[in-house]
Amino acid sequence: MHPDIDQIQCNVEASGAFCRKLKDSIGQIVVGQHYLVERLLIGLLADGHILLEGVPGLAKTLSVKTLARAIRAKFARLQFTPDLLPADLIGTMVYNPTSGEFTTRKGPIFANIVLADEINRAPAKVQSALLEAMQERQVTISDATHPLPSPFLVLATQNPIEQEGTYPLPEAQVDRFMLKIIVGYPDKAEERMIMDRMTAEHEVTIEPVVDPAEILKVRSVVRSIYIDDKVKDYIVDIVHASRRPDSYGLDLTGLIAYGASPRASIYLNLAARAHAFIQGRGYVTPEDIKSIGPDVLRHRIIVTYEAEAENITSTAVVQKIFDHVEVP
Repeated sequence: MHPDIDQIQCNVEASGAFCRKLKDSIGQIVVGQHYLVERLLIGLLADGHILLEGVPGLAKTLSVKTLARAIRAKFARLQFTPDLLPADLIGTMVYNPTSGEFTTRKGPIFANIVLADEINRAPAKVQSALLEAMQERQVTISDATHPLPSPFLVLATQNPIEQEGTYPLPEAQVDRFMLKIIVGYPDKAEERMIMDRMTAEHEVTIEPVVDPAEILKVRSVVRSIYIDDKVKDYIVDIVHASRRPDSYGLDLTGLIAYGASPRASIYLNLAARAHAFIQGRGYVTPEDIKSIGPDVLRHRIIVTYEAEAENITSTAVVQKIFDHVEVP
């Protein structure tokens, strides 16, 4: 065991109030959706962008907006439409006839939390405008590069139905999302609570409970969480099994077109640390990898047409990989 594990555990316990405050605040408005809320916190703690997918009406947008309200930071909501232009997102140069000079007008991307609502409704040139921002935390307007504020988080939504008028996200952009979350329906009791809360006479409001400086401080604690070499090897084995399944005794012949990229290993490491932090632990276990793994991998493994014809999804392939790769 790492010699400083006791100190790391103390730091995790001392910072644990951060998650409790955010969960309690979000819970005042969002009913249920514990899995979704936990994944939003993992993205916030691990500094990773999140793609939310689910049918309309499942509180995807509401959850993101509520998270933003609970943080004392700048929030921008972008409704992606077919007529959106890259300049509407990142900004542009504006000519001033009085001075005869061009000045930079920054777009809404210059915020701490950016909600890209229905991201697949904008054409590829707009989606690609996010590439530099998401990976390098900066934006280039004309010949000048502008750093984005810290923290910077893109939370995008899309729904799997109503595909008419939508544009598939470029693979390069999808890979930049740390997590892809599949949002499901609430159960019967939760739906009754949702109905009562949303039809009440008075609207529930929340106040910010954390600020950007606190987020950055907690992120440093998350980065310090101990992860053993055997667990690191387990992460690499999982990712490599998506590329060369035969080497791991997996019968996935003809099902995988492209395996996960090296970003998968990096994001599995970071997301697992954030998951351990939420569980109150100063070290990562293989169970953390198995819990967060499907959300990190499902959008990075591209299945073949043959797999699609047999209704085999990337999520099913990921599950087969986790079932067969030996746990340390």
